[in-house]
Amino acid sequence: MLFLLNDKLFNLNREDLSPQVIERRFASVSFGYVQQLGQELFSESPVMQRVHPEQGAKLAALISAKSPEINAALFVAPSQRCKPAQVGVRFASIDVVVMARLHTAEIRGNLDAATVDREVWRLLAA
Repeated sequence: MLFLLNDKLFNLNREDLSPQVIERRFASVSFGYVQQLGQELFSESPVMQRVHPEQGAKLAALISAKSPEINAALFVAPSQRCKPAQVGVRFASIDVVVMARLHTAEIRGNLDAATVDREVWRLLAA
């Protein structure tokens, strides 16, 4: 399953997201806590998805585990080491056709923040 975190696609392992695994590992974690965790990670490193992709993949998996209909998240920090509450957050459920276009762009080396913004976030704002 593909998950878009800012401008990076992560291919999440379906087995790690099975209802049994989610219930056992993440039952006590709320969606609000996951969002706060993301804000903390991005306040420390505004391009965390690029410089720490393993953390990005784990965050994407947590978001998906807690809210399976979400397959995209945008965390925008105004500066490095800002307060976590200053990090803007958006979540989305992206159509499979759009996700396929993004995946093709990634394979070709053309996936960047401008492409993701044009294909996903600006359309959702309209």
